Amino acid sequence: MFIDIHAHAYLFPCPPQDGHTQFCTPEEVLRRYDELGIEKGVLLPLVGPEEYLPQSNQEILEICRLYPDRFVPFCNIDPRGISNSPFTDFRPWLDWYRKHGCLGVGEFMPNLSFRDPLVLNFFRQVDAMSCPLTFDVTVWIGRGYGLVDEPGLPHLEFCLKSFPNMKILGHGPAFWSEMGVLETVGDRGGYPTYPIREEGVVPKLFRRYANLWGDLSAGSGYNALARDPDHAVRFLNEFQDRLCYGTDLCTADGSMPLAPFLLDLKKTGRISEAVFKKIARENAIRLLHLGE
Repeated sequence: MFIDIHAHAYLFPCPPQDGHTQFCTPEEVLRRYDELGIEKGVLLPLVGPEEYLPQSNQEILEICRLYPDRFVPFCNIDPRGISNSPFTDFRPWLDWYRKHGCLGVGEFMPNLSFRDPLVLNFFRQVDAMSCPLTFDVTVWIGRGYGLVDEPGLPHLEFCLKSFPNMKILGHGPAFWSEMGVLETVGDRGGYPTYPIREEGVVPKLFRRYANLWGDLSAGSGYNALARDPDHAVRFLNEFQDRLCYGTDLCTADGSMPLAPFLLDLKKTGRISEAVFKKIARENAIRLLHLGE
């Protein structure tokens, strides 16, 4: 029924990370998939050093080799890697990973500005390959992980305009919180609970840039919809061709409320069966050319 556009798994159980996320093993992810009727998921390696223990792309490829019917791989490279230069040629690595089955890039989340020369150099090369890329975004440099933008996401817009062949999957609180106009700038990067009284920048960017897609995973994607179901119905219907179901399941027993939310909208007739199918699985199949 569902394809998960955003999943994580470590082949071996992670050691305790002093309060940080205890990521799932592939078997734990598949147990939850079977509970919710998720057919397969896209595994995103976590390579950045800011928050989590870095993970190799080869580990993701090995998980997908063990469970080829349930997982598909993305690759990931830190733009500071290889030579920490805005002139680094990443194509030998990107080409190798694509040759070995990686269907996109992400979760790309170095704690750098969207317009940092290192990031723009990397994006330029992904754009030349016409690959999709999943990012996470935050509101500050020097704390935690994620690309950094300002209120209104002007640097993301610069990248959408500059790299039209790279389908960018928006993800994370600092992206989805701007579904509506925020009451204060302090609500950026959080989970606003108030209804959407005025449309924010996210739907406007969707209208303006065909290369912007939506990764609805995690608490941020769910909150962007559930905080105002009436607005969610309009948003899902208008952008039905570029929204993808996801979980971002991190811990083995983590909450996954998006599936029941979408199923309820379908059951009550607020979104059609056709819209539901696109968001649940068909958009991911088309984006990633699954089955070809």
